[in-house]
Amino acid sequence: MSFKIEHRVGVQAPPEVLWELISDLSGWAEWNPLYPAAAGRLAIGAKLDVTLALPGGKPEPIAPVVVDWVPHMQLVWRLKLLGGLLRTVRYMEIEPLDNGRASVFSHGEMFEGPAAMFMPKALRRQIKAGFIAMSEALQGEALRRAGTAASS
Repeated sequence: MSFKIEHRVGVQAPPEVLWELISDLSGWAEWNPLYPAAAGRLAIGAKLDVTLALPGGKPEPIAPVVVDWVPHMQLVWRLKLLGGLLRTVRYMEIEPLDNGRASVFSHGEMFEGPAAMFMPKALRRQIKAGFIAMSEALQGEALRRAGTAASS
């Protein structure tokens, strides 16, 4: 069994602003409620050190591996949990709109493996709530930065 949880939001900021936020892993602590700490480098095969903080849950370390990244477009990582019984692919994508003056930020996670079918609905809702919180935080920070850049 496999399933996907995702969220998307429109942002009145260019893709470059969103990518600046996504690609600056150490800067996630300033704005990202879902991943309040992250370190590593964006390179295919690179292991990241990330703290996952689902709403209402205890922060926990995860060590995803970068599968793909394209500047101003996407970041994709994979994660194996429970000895590989649960495997996930996490993606963050930026789509330009309005000739690059606005963007759509889409992100989600695909879950697969024998343990996926046992993931409680309450945990799935918690993950979705975390994605929504991250989307809203990214949107707010991107708008703040785009506004600062526009007024400079």
